Amino acid sequence: MSGKMRIPAVVAVLALLLSPLAGTTAAAAGKPAVELSDSQAGTGGSITVTGTGWRPGALLMVLICGQSSTDRGVIGGTNSCANADGRAVTTDSKGAFRKKLPVAEPPRPCPCVVHVATATGRKAAADAPFLVAGHDVEPLPKEDEDGRLTVLTDTGLDGSSGLLTWFGAPPSRTLVLTVGNIGATEVENPVFQVGTSHGVFAPQWEEQQWRGTVRPGAKARISLPVELPAGAHGDYTVSLKFGGKVLAEQPWGVGRPWGVTLFWLLVAVVVPGALFRIGMAVVDRVRPAGSPARAGRNRGGRPGRGAHGGPRRGPWLPGIAARLPGRDPGPAAAGPGPDGGPPPRSRPRTAPSLPWFAPDSDPGSAGDGLLSAPQNSSPTNPTRKGNT
Repeated sequence: MSGKMRIPAVVAVLALLLSPLAGTTAAAAGKPAVELSDSQAGTGGSITVTGTGWRPGALLMVLICGQSSTDRGVIGGTNSCANADGRAVTTDSKGAFRKKLPVAEPPRPCPCVVHVATATGRKAAADAPFLVAGHDVEPLPKEDEDGRLTVLTDTGLDGSSGLLTWFGAPPSRTLVLTVGNIGATEVENPVFQVGTSHGVFAPQWEEQQWRGTVRPGAKARISLPVELPAGAHGDYTVSLKFGGKVLAEQPWGVGRPWGVTLFWLLVAVVVPGALFRIGMAVVDRVRPAGSPARAGRNRGGRPGRGAHGGPRRGPWLPGIAARLPGRDPGPAAAGPGPDGGPPPRSRPRTAPSLPWFAPDSDPGSAGDGLLSAPQNSSPTNPTRKGNT
């Protein structure tokens, strides 16, 4: 009986011992974490950044940022970071990574952090405290306890691209999110800063005012328009900042305007063909009227022009051919007969005499060309009837 009671007791003790480890593992897998090989280093050196708990296959950006802390985050946004010396890394199948990062001075004074955030997909970020040796150190700006806004829900971009965007029109969306007032006073007509960035470049901020009031402890739905330059395409990031603090970032993938490419392809095909036809028309216009090329072009199917500018009604070669030597003009060229009837049929012409025959010695010049038999007209020849 005592042996049977020992087994449940051992199982309970093991469960109590393993429960903290299980909770730590689950927390590490659910929340991204960052660790540094050194807590401080000087400019020109490097540190090794190790991360766990990230999404498998996620693309991350690793930056050194100033005027930041682990509890308040990067106050000035990516403008406070050394973007030129940042590094990109992709997590493995377990959501972990290891990357060597060069140490560079950020544009804002310390306190500093190593900021790791997702570049694409679902938003996630983590910070680790870091000190850049030799860099200026200043206290963080005081927080405004009177009225503070925080993001309560994930941001989103509403809207879609139309046909004009396919031909290079500026893409536009509406940034939608829900904010809450965690301060002691109400926030009336807050002015937000909306920024768009392409790749690793810093965002270009634009102030936009939202009309409304957010009372302490209340929340409000915010909608702000966002527009990109004409012909923009690729991966963009839309950021929202209020009170000097970045509240949210939303990725935006913009498709390529293929209508512009199709337009230039058509221009490359149609314009040379039109120029060729215009050039041929000009050449045909300035060519002399009696040139063989133009006469052949008229005979090729396009009618020529008459004396009064109208199209020529009939062929022009038979009239010339009728006047050529040695050619029978034919019934149409000879004209009508004396009584108005059909023209008389002309006698075919004989071939001219050869040059080595003189006119007197031509065998065919006597009579109709036949040789007559010799005749004897002597009176001594008797006749058949005799003398009469």
